[in-house]
Amino acid sequence: MHSPCIFLINTNCKMKTYLLTLICLLSLLISCTNNPAPVLPVNAYIQSVLINGIAVASGGSVYSVKADSIIIHILFSTQINKKIIDPSRLYISNGVDTSFVILSDTSKSELSFRIKKKLNYYTTYKLELLAGENMGIKLIDPYEYNFITALDPTPKFPIISDDSLLTLVQKKTFDYFWSYAHPVSGLARERLNSDETVTFGGSGFGIMGIPVAIERGFITRAQGLERMNKIVNFLSLSTTDKFHGAFPHWMNGTTGKVIPFGTQDDGADLVETAFFIQGLLTVQSYYKNGNTAEKAMCANIETLWENVEWTWFQQSGQQKLFWHWSPDYGWAINMQISGWDEALIIYVLAASSPTHPITKAVYDNGWALNGGIKNGKSFYGITLPLGQDYGGPLFFAHYSFLGLDPRKLTDTYANYWQQNTSHAKINYQYCVANPHKNYGYGPNCWGLTASDIQGSYTASSPTNDVGVIAPTAALSSFPYTPVESMQALHFFYYTLGDKIWGTYGFNDAFNLNQGWFATSYLAIDEGPIVTMIENYRTGLLWNLFMQNPNVQNGLIKLGFSY
Repeated sequence: MHSPCIFLINTNCKMKTYLLTLICLLSLLISCTNNPAPVLPVNAYIQSVLINGIAVASGGSVYSVKADSIIIHILFSTQINKKIIDPSRLYISNGVDTSFVILSDTSKSELSFRIKKKLNYYTTYKLELLAGENMGIKLIDPYEYNFITALDPTPKFPIISDDSLLTLVQKKTFDYFWSYAHPVSGLARERLNSDETVTFGGSGFGIMGIPVAIERGFITRAQGLERMNKIVNFLSLSTTDKFHGAFPHWMNGTTGKVIPFGTQDDGADLVETAFFIQGLLTVQSYYKNGNTAEKAMCANIETLWENVEWTWFQQSGQQKLFWHWSPDYGWAINMQISGWDEALIIYVLAASSPTHPITKAVYDNGWALNGGIKNGKSFYGITLPLGQDYGGPLFFAHYSFLGLDPRKLTDTYANYWQQNTSHAKINYQYCVANPHKNYGYGPNCWGLTASDIQGSYTASSPTNDVGVIAPTAALSSFPYTPVESMQALHFFYYTLGDKIWGTYGFNDAFNLNQGWFATSYLAIDEGPIVTMIENYRTGLLWNLFMQNPNVQNGLIKLGFSY
């Protein structure tokens, strides 16, 4: 039993301890009230970004943004504090200052601002938001968004009439074949800086420009004859390589010896040969009623034409034609020429040959696949009679029809004016629809065909769209799409002229997504521009080629009306 004194002492000790504890707790509470613990920023992420109303994902790009009116909306996953923006963590590259105009009346989780300064035309800028603390939140990951400003709309050259512009384009483009032709053979170099390498398809397209150049006053008739004699005489030499009368894809312009196009492609190329013969027969029609010298040149053309053994390329009598033959590899490549593509002219000329003609059965079975070339589907509301879906690259509508007149051309399989017009309009409508959101594509910038691309070459089409526009596609389509082609010509010349207009007219191709502009010129892309613009203007080359009586007989044999 405790004594009263011990109980009192114990009670007093407990009380003191309690009071001391209470005082400490009160002091701590007061201290916490005066110095509250820091509030940690909430983790956040960006839900969406709009640049001038166009949504863009991190790492993505927005094209053709107005240089003087750019508004950016950033929606965060939580509320932000717009009064404490750290410009070191939110900025735009390429010299844009941080004095944005913050827009009011947006939600608490949205930052909207307008860039004050006018930016440079056609320049890539990057909006970056770094991870870490800013605006009262902690951004978990970094984000970046690219935008490219619009092209400078100021005309790069004085405005001239459309008629004068067409003549200018023809003159400059023809000069590739005139001034840059191989000095010995007179044939067209395959491309700029190809030195000794000349090409037969491109040369055929190029010589079709000679009647145009004479009629337009670029050269004289005598100059045209001199050039044609150089070409024809060179090819008539026994030392110039020919294979059963056919020419190779490439040749050395000085020696006349084949330059292999590939390992087994060191002999005849029947498609290139046909493109060249189409050109020769067109020039022959132009000069055939001329003076003695002109008639002599035409007789030499006739010999080259008659020497082509079209039936040899049936490969032992098969009901089809084959593209290649090599003296070293024979038929190793074994590529059948069958439609629908650029090669209709091969079968027309083979049927028209006065010395080695094929039969209609070869055309029906080999080219038309007994009707297998038909399509009949509708794309953008346009019916496509033949070929692959969406038509393929636009050179299908050009190469065979530089001389072969499609305006009234029909047979069992198609109306060829409808075919080519539909093809060109589908290509145009695809670029207007622009499903891949490529920079610049639209009513003024269209045309997918074979051309150079960055570091390579491809046959662009709606089913193989790499963002590259080739001016030859729209310009060589003038007969089929005169309004749409003129819109493209205005854009190419006046808007992009400082980037793609050069010594021989328009450079081969461009990609506005990448800011890439080819410096190259290719004979097979240059030639159709001159010829098809002239066919649109006067029908000159169509009229000349279709005069040939052998061609007329060949078309009738194959069941064509024209």
